[in-house]
Amino acid sequence: MINHEQRVDIDVHDMRLLEAIQDGLPLVPRPYAELAQQLGMGEREVTARLSLLQMKGVIKRFGVVVRHHELGYRANAMVVWDIPDQQVETIGALFGAFPFVTLCYRRPRRLPVWPYNLFTMIHGRDRDEVLLRVRELVAACGLDGVAYDVLFSRRRFKQRGAHYGMGARDGDPRSQRFGIS
Repeated sequence: MINHEQRVDIDVHDMRLLEAIQDGLPLVPRPYAELAQQLGMGEREVTARLSLLQMKGVIKRFGVVVRHHELGYRANAMVVWDIPDQQVETIGALFGAFPFVTLCYRRPRRLPVWPYNLFTMIHGRDRDEVLLRVRELVAACGLDGVAYDVLFSRRRFKQRGAHYGMGARDGDPRSQRFGIS
């Protein structure tokens, strides 16, 4: 198991590699070879470093950030659920197994105003599709009678993959997490 509190030492080459992949891999037949050329490394060194960074927990996973709006998915909703505390882990895992649930996480309730403790994000081509998916979750997970609310997005201000302070340099507190000095 990865200890996410533990400081991980990485060198300047790892840092340059992390900076290079922040905005995604090059869309070419051999993306690691392209990265290697840009960074003055060999392709095997790039893949070995990425594997090691993943094993150390610096890189959790590689994934695709889909700009769903451009693909015709016009409705997005954060569905907030009031799940009994003793069921949150189980229900969260069930929700996460559905391919149309793109995010699923637990947050603390803020009683008395906010009773919700489990959050899911669902995208659909229209609102009806999203609501159908919500009903599917309720039925499949036995959640009749559980309070929830569907919060549709009104406007998209920004959408991109996560960035984690790359470009940190000497004296920048962000660089301490990566053991850069």
